[in-house]
Amino acid sequence: MEASLNAYRDEQPPLQAENFCRKHEKNSKLSGVKIDIEKLYEAVPQLVNVFKIKEKIGEGTFSSVYLATAQLQAGCEEKMALKHLIPTSHPLRIAAELQCLTIAGGQDNVMGVKYCFRKNDHVVIVMPYLEHESFLDVLNSLSFEEVREYMFNLFKALRRIHHFGIVHRDVKPSNFLYNRRLKEYALVDFGLAQGTPDTKIELLRVVQSESQQEGSAHHSVQRSVFGERNFNIHSSTYHESPTIKVIKQSKVMDVASRKLATKKIISTKAVNNGVARKAANSCTAILTCDCYATDRVCSVCLSRRQQVAPRAGTPGFRAPEVLTKCPTQTTAIDMWSAGIIFLSLLSGRYPFYKASDDLTALAQIMTIRGSRETTQAAKTFGKSILCTKEVPAQDLRTLCERLRGTNSSCAKSTSDVHTNSLYEPALAIDTDKKVEFAPQPPGEKIQHLKNCHEGNNGLEIKITEKATDLKGWDRVPDEAYDLLDKLLDLNPATRITAKEALLHHFFKDIRQ
Repeated sequence: MEASLNAYRDEQPPLQAENFCRKHEKNSKLSGVKIDIEKLYEAVPQLVNVFKIKEKIGEGTFSSVYLATAQLQAGCEEKMALKHLIPTSHPLRIAAELQCLTIAGGQDNVMGVKYCFRKNDHVVIVMPYLEHESFLDVLNSLSFEEVREYMFNLFKALRRIHHFGIVHRDVKPSNFLYNRRLKEYALVDFGLAQGTPDTKIELLRVVQSESQQEGSAHHSVQRSVFGERNFNIHSSTYHESPTIKVIKQSKVMDVASRKLATKKIISTKAVNNGVARKAANSCTAILTCDCYATDRVCSVCLSRRQQVAPRAGTPGFRAPEVLTKCPTQTTAIDMWSAGIIFLSLLSGRYPFYKASDDLTALAQIMTIRGSRETTQAAKTFGKSILCTKEVPAQDLRTLCERLRGTNSSCAKSTSDVHTNSLYEPALAIDTDKKVEFAPQPPGEKIQHLKNCHEGNNGLEIKITEKATDLKGWDRVPDEAYDLLDKLLDLNPATRITAKEALLHHFFKDIRQ
């Protein structure tokens, strides 16, 4: 079959062959989804008489989501979203997610639950279906007012769940569904949720206490360095003494974030604040730690008990206290993630941060918020960060306007614009140059004439700049960047809450 397929493809012209491959790939994907749907019907047979599953609309590490229609008693069909949790999910975790949806969901832009089906270790949660746009598809077409409404509704959802003591832990655009036409929103996926000490979700307390017990059981296991196994314990070239070998491990991170930073600037190590110094003073001479403030990790430090701290979340959206393994994490980590979403909306760049590991992610944060500021904030939650080079904090307005290409200081006044009543305004994402030949076709309007001359053939060449429909992006108020600054506060204790964000002056004329 494979040989005949290749032979047929070789006989086709390049364009036809490419189309054939795409069609074949699409058919293979569709057949794969069809098999998944059939398997779901087999695993949970109760679904057969209630739902007609149409397609798979989402897939993650712990679940798959399907679009289905339900035949109601009134005779009409209603669209539903079926979330099939993988069989290996812990029963307590599944029950906790359901409790979050039933208690906190159903209002204030938080997804609710309609039904739940279970057969053996297969669980399907049925939720209302919200048709929504991809964040990346709409990012650069949103007006500033739409962004304001988006953030307001996100904070409403966060205020709701934080009121019940739920820390979502995975706030990101794909977990905040957005229907642009209907202006509807829904915060989804509580699979990674945890509870605050005073949470009203009883099962979150149970899940958290079990997680802590599991973490303490692993204290005796030798911990890894920066998430990697250490293979050179017995082959180190650096010796503290004849009896103790110390591992020399150097890491220099390239922390370029898009075009913002291209230099290798950082080598960091997150440790308990003051623990290394204290250990160095209290240990005997043979066990003295000598790796503090260096790029080495000695065997004394490796032998210390591993600190247990939640790390769940999506890379690029994790708060500094998560990246540095701070054991005490609050609803403030959701507000940091909301700040990253707001940063993407204001700058027009998504994903804004993309790092392969926690230290690189922390270094990328420093390129925006500053290394000194990050180091000082870490001390407030008991962490010490060492940085080999000082990186200044960037002005958020300047950064976002440069990335989006809407520098308000360079905006042209109407008196500078040359108009022609025969032409309609031209649109552009950014100010760019193009060559136009006169006479111009209808539907375009010369906004700014830079050069105008006639060639040898009498043809007039006009080099113009197209004006952009800025959709309010040339009038972003200072309040927007003030709110962004408060969301990206490196200190979780002083970071703005969802309730405070809704009362911020940025939303002064939006109905609560």
